[in-house]
Amino acid sequence: MIFRDELLDGLPGLEPATLGWHCRCMLQKLYARILALSASDRAPIWLAVIAFAEGSFFPIPPDLLLIPMVLARPERAWRLALLCTIASVCGGALGWLIGSELLYRVALPLVRFYHYEAALDALQQRFRDYGVWVVLIKGLTPIPYKIVAIASGAAGFSLPLFLAASLASRGFRFFLVAGLLRQFGSPVQEFIEKRLTLVASVVAIAIVGGILLLKFI
Repeated sequence: MIFRDELLDGLPGLEPATLGWHCRCMLQKLYARILALSASDRAPIWLAVIAFAEGSFFPIPPDLLLIPMVLARPERAWRLALLCTIASVCGGALGWLIGSELLYRVALPLVRFYHYEAALDALQQRFRDYGVWVVLIKGLTPIPYKIVAIASGAAGFSLPLFLAASLASRGFRFFLVAGLLRQFGSPVQEFIEKRLTLVASVVAIAIVGGILLLKFI
């Protein structure tokens, strides 16, 4: 799966060589355990927990649980997508708080762990220049949402605006996954795992293009 590859070939922002053998083994075991949770009776609870954690510090995306859960119970697709969205945005609020109040004690060590120092600096400047559009666009792109959340807090970006923009961008992502799986089932799973980031990035580019078009017309 694409999510496993992202982890084992290097966490976002890390080169494969950065991950030691022990770290790779640990991630493999973590990946397998989380995947197994999708078949448990408490899978929705675990989905919410992982979506929340991924929004602020955890490396594994909630899609890993969302996909098999929607495939198993397609009639619950919208409910699961809503659960995933709300939990992820709540996790983003924690990330915002970490960036705002605990930048040097917690946020910077976390960012250094993912080798995202440069991305954090760039995002902070973009928040000052473009505000809410950064959350809307970056929430759809490969840049981890946790980094966006921490950067928004560190830049002093409005928490209510951050939550509203996060709700829109994260909701789009999770409802897109749930909708495709509900409509087409397992045949579309490979497309989601390998092409979802590309599709979301195209949407983000289209948003930017629309903004620029409105600005200069």
